[in-house]
Amino acid sequence: MKLALQNLLQDKVRFALSVIGIALAVMLILFLLGLRAGVFRAAVIYLDNAPGSVAVMPEGVKSTRAGSGQLLSGDTVNAVASAPGVDRVTPVLLMMAIPELHGKKQVITLVGYDAALGGGPWDLAKGRGPTADDEVVLDRVLASQHDFEVGDSFEIGGHGLTVVGLSNETSSFSGSLVFARKAFVESLVLAPGAATFVLVTPTSGTTPNALVASLQSLPGTNVLLKSRVMANDRQIVAGLFDQVIFLMVAAAFIVGALVVGLVIYAATIERRGEYGILKAIGAHNSVLYRVVISQAVVAASLGV
Repeated sequence: MKLALQNLLQDKVRFALSVIGIALAVMLILFLLGLRAGVFRAAVIYLDNAPGSVAVMPEGVKSTRAGSGQLLSGDTVNAVASAPGVDRVTPVLLMMAIPELHGKKQVITLVGYDAALGGGPWDLAKGRGPTADDEVVLDRVLASQHDFEVGDSFEIGGHGLTVVGLSNETSSFSGSLVFARKAFVESLVLAPGAATFVLVTPTSGTTPNALVASLQSLPGTNVLLKSRVMANDRQIVAGLFDQVIFLMVAAAFIVGALVVGLVIYAATIERRGEYGILKAIGAHNSVLYRVVISQAVVAASLGV
Protein backbone atom coordinates (compact mmCIF):
# COMPACT_ATOMS: atom_id res chain seq x y z
CA MET A 1 0.00 0.00 0.00
CA LYS A 2 2.86 2.40 0.80
CA LEU A 3 4.41 1.80 -2.63
CA ALA A 4 1.01 2.27 -4.28
CA LEU A 5 0.53 5.63 -2.55
CA GLN A 6 4.01 6.77 -3.55
CA ASN A 7 3.30 5.89 -7.19
CA LEU A 8 0.01 7.77 -7.18
CA LEU A 9 1.48 10.84 -5.51
CA GLN A 10 4.35 11.12 -8.00
CA ASP A 11 1.97 13.15 -10.18
CA LYS A 12 -0.35 14.89 -7.73
CA VAL A 13 -2.27 16.87 -10.35
CA ARG A 14 -3.16 13.80 -12.38
CA PHE A 15 -4.09 11.92 -9.21
CA ALA A 16 -6.34 14.76 -8.05
CA LEU A 17 -8.03 14.99 -11.45
CA SER A 18 -8.63 11.25 -11.47
CA VAL A 19 -10.25 11.37 -8.03
CA ILE A 20 -12.44 14.29 -9.16
CA GLY A 21 -13.42 12.37 -12.30
CA ILE A 22 -14.44 9.34 -10.26
CA ALA A 23 -16.32 11.56 -7.80
CA LEU A 24 -18.27 13.22 -10.61
CA ALA A 25 -19.18 9.83 -12.09
CA VAL A 26 -20.41 8.57 -8.71
CA MET A 27 -22.27 11.82 -8.11
CA LEU A 28 -24.05 11.44 -11.46
CA ILE A 29 -25.03 7.87 -10.60
CA LEU A 30 -26.44 8.95 -7.22
CA PHE A 31 -28.26 11.88 -8.80
CA LEU A 32 -29.91 9.63 -11.41
CA LEU A 33 -30.92 7.03 -8.81
CA GLY A 34 -32.23 9.82 -6.57
CA LEU A 35 -34.20 11.25 -9.49
CA ARG A 36 -35.69 7.81 -10.12
CA ALA A 37 -36.64 7.43 -6.46
CA GLY A 38 -38.24 10.88 -6.48
CA VAL A 39 -40.25 10.12 -9.62
CA PHE A 40 -41.46 6.84 -8.11
CA ARG A 41 -42.44 8.60 -4.88
CA ALA A 42 -44.30 11.35 -6.73
CA ALA A 43 -46.16 8.73 -8.78
CA VAL A 44 -47.91 7.29 -5.72
CA ILE A 45 -47.80 10.13 -3.20
CA TYR A 46 -51.48 10.97 -3.59
CA LEU A 47 -52.65 7.41 -2.91
CA ASP A 48 -50.08 7.09 -0.14
CA ASN A 49 -51.67 10.03 1.69
CA ALA A 50 -55.29 9.38 0.77
CA PRO A 51 -57.57 7.45 3.15
CA GLY A 52 -58.64 3.86 2.63
CA SER A 53 -56.90 0.57 1.95
CA VAL A 54 -59.07 -0.73 -0.92
CA ALA A 55 -59.57 0.85 -4.34
CA VAL A 56 -62.66 0.34 -6.49
CA MET A 57 -61.90 1.16 -10.13
CA PRO A 58 -63.75 0.79 -13.44
CA GLU A 59 -63.71 -2.67 -14.97
CA GLY A 60 -60.35 -3.47 -16.62
CA VAL A 61 -58.55 -0.54 -14.95
CA LYS A 62 -55.66 -1.43 -12.63
CA SER A 63 -53.83 1.87 -12.28
CA THR A 64 -54.62 5.53 -11.74
CA ARG A 65 -52.29 6.21 -14.69
CA ALA A 66 -53.98 3.91 -17.18
CA GLY A 67 -55.52 6.88 -18.98
CA SER A 68 -58.55 4.89 -20.13
CA GLY A 69 -61.04 7.68 -19.48
CA GLN A 70 -63.45 5.22 -17.85
CA LEU A 71 -65.46 6.44 -14.86
CA LEU A 72 -67.52 4.87 -12.12
CA SER A 73 -71.13 6.04 -12.16
CA GLY A 74 -72.81 7.70 -9.23
CA ASP A 75 -74.94 4.58 -8.72
CA THR A 76 -71.80 2.45 -8.44
CA VAL A 77 -70.30 4.85 -5.90
CA ASN A 78 -73.51 4.60 -3.84
CA ALA A 79 -73.46 0.80 -4.12
CA VAL A 80 -69.91 0.72 -2.78
CA ALA A 81 -70.86 2.98 0.13
CA SER A 82 -73.79 0.74 1.11
CA ALA A 83 -71.88 -2.56 0.78
CA PRO A 84 -71.34 -4.61 3.96
CA GLY A 85 -67.94 -4.17 5.60
CA VAL A 86 -67.52 -0.60 4.29
CA ASP A 87 -66.86 2.05 6.93
CA ARG A 88 -65.97 5.01 4.73
CA VAL A 89 -65.78 5.79 1.02
CA THR A 90 -63.67 8.49 -0.62
CA PRO A 91 -64.71 9.06 -4.25
CA VAL A 92 -62.08 10.88 -6.32
CA LEU A 93 -62.48 12.35 -9.78
CA LEU A 94 -59.28 13.07 -11.73
CA MET A 95 -59.03 15.22 -14.85
CA MET A 96 -56.05 16.33 -16.90
CA ALA A 97 -56.09 20.02 -17.78
CA ILE A 98 -53.77 22.49 -19.50
CA PRO A 99 -54.53 25.98 -18.18
CA GLU A 100 -52.57 29.05 -19.22
CA LEU A 101 -50.68 30.47 -16.26
CA HIS A 102 -49.17 33.89 -16.94
CA GLY A 103 -48.91 33.19 -20.65
CA LYS A 104 -47.51 29.65 -20.31
CA LYS A 105 -49.39 26.39 -20.86
CA GLN A 106 -49.07 24.08 -17.85
CA VAL A 107 -50.16 20.45 -17.54
CA ILE A 108 -51.96 19.76 -14.26
CA THR A 109 -54.02 16.97 -12.74
CA LEU A 110 -57.24 18.33 -11.34
CA VAL A 111 -58.29 16.34 -8.27
CA GLY A 112 -61.99 16.57 -7.48
CA TYR A 113 -62.82 15.55 -3.93
CA ASP A 114 -65.48 15.94 -1.26
CA ALA A 115 -64.05 17.64 1.82
CA ALA A 116 -66.43 15.71 4.08
CA LEU A 117 -65.18 12.37 2.73
CA GLY A 118 -61.46 13.15 2.38
CA GLY A 119 -59.04 12.90 -0.51
CA GLY A 120 -57.91 16.52 -0.50
CA PRO A 121 -54.51 18.12 0.16
CA TRP A 122 -52.76 16.56 3.16
CA ASP A 123 -50.16 19.30 3.76
CA LEU A 124 -51.19 22.90 3.23
CA ALA A 125 -48.27 25.32 3.07
CA LYS A 126 -50.58 28.31 3.07
CA GLY A 127 -54.27 29.15 2.97
CA ARG A 128 -57.19 26.70 3.21
CA GLY A 129 -59.10 24.11 1.23
CA PRO A 130 -61.75 25.05 -1.37
CA THR A 131 -65.25 25.67 -0.04
CA ALA A 132 -66.81 26.87 -3.31
CA ASP A 133 -66.79 25.62 -6.89
CA ASP A 134 -64.63 28.51 -8.07
CA GLU A 135 -61.82 27.84 -5.53
CA VAL A 136 -58.76 25.60 -5.83
CA VAL A 137 -55.62 24.61 -3.92
CA LEU A 138 -52.53 24.97 -6.13
CA ASP A 139 -49.27 23.09 -5.78
CA ARG A 140 -46.69 25.26 -4.01
CA VAL A 141 -43.89 24.51 -6.53
CA LEU A 142 -46.15 25.25 -9.48
CA ALA A 143 -47.28 28.46 -7.81
CA SER A 144 -43.69 29.61 -7.25
CA GLN A 145 -42.81 28.92 -10.89
CA HIS A 146 -45.59 31.24 -12.04
CA ASP A 147 -45.46 33.76 -9.15
CA PHE A 148 -48.91 32.75 -7.92
CA GLU A 149 -50.05 33.57 -4.41
CA VAL A 150 -53.22 32.97 -2.44
CA GLY A 151 -55.89 35.21 -3.94
CA ASP A 152 -54.65 35.04 -7.54
CA SER A 153 -56.87 33.52 -10.22
CA PHE A 154 -56.70 31.63 -13.53
CA GLU A 155 -59.08 29.84 -15.88
CA ILE A 156 -59.84 26.21 -16.71
CA GLY A 157 -62.33 25.51 -19.47
CA GLY A 158 -63.62 29.06 -19.35
CA HIS A 159 -64.24 28.91 -15.61
CA GLY A 160 -62.45 31.43 -13.41
CA LEU A 161 -60.79 29.88 -10.36
CA THR A 162 -59.34 31.58 -7.30
CA VAL A 163 -56.33 30.12 -5.49
CA VAL A 164 -57.25 29.79 -1.81
CA GLY A 165 -54.40 27.52 -0.71
CA LEU A 166 -50.96 26.17 -1.61
CA SER A 167 -50.06 22.53 -1.02
CA ASN A 168 -46.78 20.71 -0.33
CA GLU A 169 -45.61 17.42 -1.87
CA THR A 170 -48.00 17.62 -4.83
CA SER A 171 -45.56 18.31 -7.66
CA SER A 172 -45.14 15.53 -10.24
CA PHE A 173 -43.44 14.85 -13.57
CA SER A 174 -46.85 14.10 -15.11
CA GLY A 175 -48.50 17.28 -13.89
CA SER A 176 -48.83 18.95 -10.51
CA LEU A 177 -51.92 18.20 -8.46
CA VAL A 178 -54.53 20.95 -8.18
CA PHE A 179 -57.39 20.29 -5.75
CA ALA A 180 -60.97 21.41 -6.37
CA ARG A 181 -64.45 20.52 -5.21
CA LYS A 182 -65.66 17.32 -6.83
CA ALA A 183 -68.87 19.00 -8.00
CA PHE A 184 -66.83 21.45 -10.08
CA VAL A 185 -64.78 18.69 -11.76
CA GLU A 186 -68.01 16.77 -12.42
CA SER A 187 -69.33 19.79 -14.31
CA LEU A 188 -66.19 19.83 -16.46
CA VAL A 189 -66.41 16.15 -17.42
CA LEU A 190 -70.23 16.31 -17.69
CA ALA A 191 -70.66 13.32 -15.38
CA PRO A 192 -72.62 14.16 -12.20
CA GLY A 193 -71.73 11.85 -9.29
CA ALA A 194 -69.01 10.03 -11.26
CA ALA A 195 -65.60 9.06 -9.90
CA THR A 196 -62.31 7.92 -11.39
CA PHE A 197 -61.95 5.57 -8.43
CA VAL A 198 -63.30 5.10 -4.93
CA LEU A 199 -61.04 4.53 -1.95
CA VAL A 200 -62.66 2.39 0.72
CA THR A 201 -61.91 2.06 4.42
CA PRO A 202 -63.14 -1.25 5.90
CA THR A 203 -65.05 -1.45 9.14
CA SER A 204 -63.36 -2.60 12.32
CA GLY A 205 -62.93 -6.35 12.19
CA THR A 206 -62.99 -6.49 8.37
CA THR A 207 -59.64 -7.06 6.70
CA PRO A 208 -58.80 -5.28 3.41
CA ASN A 209 -58.49 -8.66 1.64
CA ALA A 210 -61.92 -9.74 2.88
CA LEU A 211 -63.42 -6.46 1.72
CA VAL A 212 -61.84 -6.88 -1.73
CA ALA A 213 -63.44 -10.32 -2.01
CA SER A 214 -66.79 -8.93 -0.86
CA LEU A 215 -66.82 -6.05 -3.36
CA GLN A 216 -65.78 -8.19 -6.33
CA SER A 217 -69.44 -8.91 -7.05
CA LEU A 218 -70.16 -5.28 -7.97
CA PRO A 219 -70.76 -5.12 -11.75
CA GLY A 220 -68.50 -2.98 -13.94
CA THR A 221 -65.77 -2.64 -11.33
CA ASN A 222 -62.27 -3.86 -10.58
CA VAL A 223 -61.52 -4.05 -6.86
CA LEU A 224 -57.90 -4.03 -5.72
CA LEU A 225 -55.90 -3.36 -2.60
CA LYS A 226 -54.66 0.24 -2.65
CA SER A 227 -51.12 -1.07 -2.27
CA ARG A 228 -51.59 -3.12 -5.46
CA VAL A 229 -52.75 -0.03 -7.37
CA MET A 230 -49.68 1.86 -6.12
CA ALA A 231 -47.44 -0.98 -7.30
CA ASN A 232 -49.14 -0.86 -10.72
CA ASP A 233 -48.56 2.90 -10.88
CA ARG A 234 -44.87 2.39 -10.11
CA GLN A 235 -44.66 -0.29 -12.79
CA ILE A 236 -46.06 2.07 -15.43
CA VAL A 237 -43.61 4.79 -14.39
CA ALA A 238 -40.76 2.27 -14.46
CA GLY A 239 -41.65 1.38 -18.04
CA LEU A 240 -41.29 5.04 -18.99
CA PHE A 241 -38.13 5.94 -17.07
CA ASP A 242 -36.08 2.91 -16.10
CA GLN A 243 -34.49 2.12 -19.45
CA VAL A 244 -33.25 5.68 -19.95
CA ILE A 245 -32.10 6.15 -16.35
CA PHE A 246 -30.30 2.81 -16.10
CA LEU A 247 -28.63 3.43 -19.46
CA MET A 248 -27.28 6.73 -18.14
CA VAL A 249 -26.22 5.05 -14.88
CA ALA A 250 -24.34 2.40 -16.87
CA ALA A 251 -22.64 5.13 -18.93
CA ALA A 252 -21.57 6.97 -15.77
CA PHE A 253 -20.22 3.73 -14.28
CA ILE A 254 -18.24 3.01 -17.43
CA VAL A 255 -16.78 6.53 -17.38
CA GLY A 256 -15.69 6.06 -13.75
CA ALA A 257 -14.16 2.66 -14.53
CA LEU A 258 -12.29 4.11 -17.52
CA VAL A 259 -10.90 6.94 -15.38
CA VAL A 260 -9.56 4.44 -12.86
CA GLY A 261 -8.18 2.24 -15.63
CA LEU A 262 -6.41 5.08 -17.42
CA VAL A 263 -4.84 6.40 -14.23
CA ILE A 264 -3.55 2.98 -13.17
CA TYR A 265 -2.38 2.16 -16.69
CA ALA A 266 -0.41 5.40 -16.94
CA ALA A 267 1.07 4.99 -13.45
CA THR A 268 2.10 1.41 -14.26
CA ILE A 269 3.62 2.13 -17.68
CA GLU A 270 5.66 5.05 -16.33
CA ARG A 271 7.25 2.82 -13.68
CA ARG A 272 7.96 -0.32 -15.64
CA GLY A 273 11.65 0.06 -14.82
CA GLU A 274 10.95 0.21 -11.10
CA TYR A 275 8.73 -2.85 -11.28
CA GLY A 276 11.50 -4.60 -13.19
CA ILE A 277 13.97 -3.83 -10.39
CA LEU A 278 11.52 -5.17 -7.80
CA LYS A 279 11.15 -8.32 -9.86
CA ALA A 280 14.95 -8.66 -10.17
CA ILE A 281 15.50 -8.46 -6.40
CA GLY A 282 12.96 -11.21 -5.76
CA ALA A 283 9.48 -9.65 -5.62
CA HIS A 284 6.81 -12.13 -6.69
CA ASN A 285 4.20 -11.32 -9.32
CA SER A 286 1.55 -11.27 -6.56
CA VAL A 287 3.37 -8.34 -4.92
CA LEU A 288 3.30 -6.32 -8.14
CA TYR A 289 -0.35 -7.17 -8.69
CA ARG A 290 -1.22 -6.02 -5.17
CA VAL A 291 0.58 -2.71 -5.76
CA VAL A 292 -1.46 -2.05 -8.93
CA ILE A 293 -4.73 -3.14 -7.32
CA SER A 294 -4.01 -0.98 -4.26
CA GLN A 295 -3.58 2.05 -6.52
CA ALA A 296 -6.95 1.41 -8.11
CA VAL A 297 -8.63 0.91 -4.72
CA VAL A 298 -7.15 4.14 -3.30
CA ALA A 299 -8.17 6.25 -6.31
CA ALA A 300 -11.66 4.75 -6.49
CA SER A 301 -12.25 4.97 -2.72
CA LEU A 302 -11.27 8.64 -2.54
CA GLY A 303 -13.51 9.40 -5.50
CA VAL A 304 -16.45 7.60 -3.91
